[in-house]
Amino acid sequence: MSDVQEALTRAHREEWARVVATLAKRFGSLDTAEEAAAEAFATAAERWPRVGIPPNPGAWLTTTATRKAIDRIRRESSRDARHREAELLYGTKTEPLGAIDDDRLRLVFICCHPALAMGARVALTLRMVGGLTVTEIASAFLAQDTAIGARITRAKAKIAAAGIPYRVPAADDLPRRVSGVLAVLLLIFNEGYLATGPDTAPVRGELTAEAIRLTRLLHQLLPDDAEVTGMLGLMLLTDSRRSARVSSQGALVPLAEQDRRLWDAALISEGHALVRERLASGIPPGRYQLLAAINAVHTDGDATEWTQVVALYDQLIRLDASPIVRLNRAIAVSERDGAEAGLALVDELGSDLVDYHAYHAARAKLLRRLGRDAASREAYDAAIKLATNTAEVAYLRAQREQRD
Repeated sequence: MSDVQEALTRAHREEWARVVATLAKRFGSLDTAEEAAAEAFATAAERWPRVGIPPNPGAWLTTTATRKAIDRIRRESSRDARHREAELLYGTKTEPLGAIDDDRLRLVFICCHPALAMGARVALTLRMVGGLTVTEIASAFLAQDTAIGARITRAKAKIAAAGIPYRVPAADDLPRRVSGVLAVLLLIFNEGYLATGPDTAPVRGELTAEAIRLTRLLHQLLPDDAEVTGMLGLMLLTDSRRSARVSSQGALVPLAEQDRRLWDAALISEGHALVRERLASGIPPGRYQLLAAINAVHTDGDATEWTQVVALYDQLIRLDASPIVRLNRAIAVSERDGAEAGLALVDELGSDLVDYHAYHAARAKLLRRLGRDAASREAYDAAIKLATNTAEVAYLRAQREQRD
């Protein structure tokens, strides 16, 4: 690792929280503080290799972040925080409504321009439209705050340099952008369903409701898009369990222990109808359709049929073999074939998911089932250290303290 990389790593570890706290106290906004700090670290990553590490890196970062925050506040002082920022970013006023007549959905499509890399589209839109903080976006990407801040900054710079217009896409251009739009809507939904902020409620109903609202509009706009239908079904079936997910003591309630009488029957019925609609088409399902089908199995009857869930994950993994999908499949295998079979699959993912709390939580549960209590407690400790959702932390602590 170079001296500059070491300095940046050390600065992130030692200075990030202090810089954010300093700016939040001065400007009264955690969002402004986090974004300004992320932009300062991104500037350092670009500048320090060229001009050298400053004598006092912490002071340099604080000063730079303060200037970034002041610039942001000046820009936002006379306009709506999200929509007007986008107008300034693209350098022109929005054109007539065109195919989309909902302001927020229009802005999602506008930000998901195909000239930007998918990760940049999603991060930029989550920040500008979803209103998520840099820290919340970083959690969704399993990345560091500074990396996401830099990604957003680069996306804005590319928009400005390339002269990408702030323009509503025409109807025939919508399908080219829909994959990015779906990714954004799902991440907004997930942040509401299992909030990552330690100072927020464990479930943020305003975010899940907005994500569902926008997805319904998208389904009306593109009724023949199978993945849009799948996404809506996925959200409805997932949200149907929301009332049963957190106990009166504020702890997360896992699926197997939830009171199914608290589930929303209307949402389940609607979600199942959407899943059946797609299955009846005879067209091989995509990623979101398969995820919706998995949730349909979870909400069908009095208990989950794990053989069906594993079979659906086997299909999904052919489309998306990401470590998180493989982890979820491993958990399903453990329910079908036993803890030992599941643990073997989970352990294969250690190098990819070492910083992901759910990996350690899954290991802890399986180790407990196998009677390996000391190892289970260590895994619970790792999961608790990495988890940020308050209800999830409460659940993990309770599990960790269970007597052998």
